[in-house]
Amino acid sequence: MFRSLWQYRHFILSSIRGDLKGRFVRSRLGGLWFILHPLAQALIFSIVLSEVLKARLPDTDSPAAYPIYLLSGMAAWSLFNEILTRSMTVFIEQAPVMKKIAFPRLCLPIIVGGTALINHLLLLFAIFVIFIFLGHMPGRALILLPIGIVLIAAIGFGLGVILGVVNVFVRDVAQVMSIVLQLWYWLTPIVYPANVLPEQYAFLLNLNPLAPLAALYQNALLFDRWPNAESLAMPAALGLVSMAFAIVFFRRASPELIDVL
Repeated sequence: MFRSLWQYRHFILSSIRGDLKGRFVRSRLGGLWFILHPLAQALIFSIVLSEVLKARLPDTDSPAAYPIYLLSGMAAWSLFNEILTRSMTVFIEQAPVMKKIAFPRLCLPIIVGGTALINHLLLLFAIFVIFIFLGHMPGRALILLPIGIVLIAAIGFGLGVILGVVNVFVRDVAQVMSIVLQLWYWLTPIVYPANVLPEQYAFLLNLNPLAPLAALYQNALLFDRWPNAESLAMPAALGLVSMAFAIVFFRRASPELIDVL
């Protein structure tokens, strides 16, 4: 499987390039929409929560702290959400291509993941520009950001491939996951700091693999804090296990995908 993926590396790269171009073929702003959507959402949250509701972070008095905190957490979530949601539907969306062209089917979620990573890098660049405008410069902890990117991509890819295969056979999966992801988002400390969660629900943060990864982004981009290595053990284990299981599960189910589609 890995040998085949390497042989089709040019197909994967050209497909990523075509996917990025094809989304906004006749759009005036083109690829800027990759950046504007999450930034607009973060701006709305920042205005409503920090200006209207006067939300403030407990560890800092900076008026720009909350928008930076929010943008950092939303950057982490947007990468996970894009890889997971697009991987869940990629086999169904690309069914005509899979029936006509012979290529390793695992190329499809890899193309999704590659596109999402490029989008994420563009978003981070836009966020850094906003940070400069706000007069904030991240510290040395910024060098740990690639660890968060790798772990988030691994979890999103592993879960996305598993759910994507199941979604071919049971089409309700994508609908159920759209609800689960909304709940998952609000159980991740992105809009609010982790210490404001009521005690009876605090245990959910320990079960949420995205919580320490969002915190890694927030600590690196806002507080210049180094993450606790123990907090990353669970996301790392989940990323490794989910990717391994996804590959095995995909190999076993792959022969039946075309027949069902």
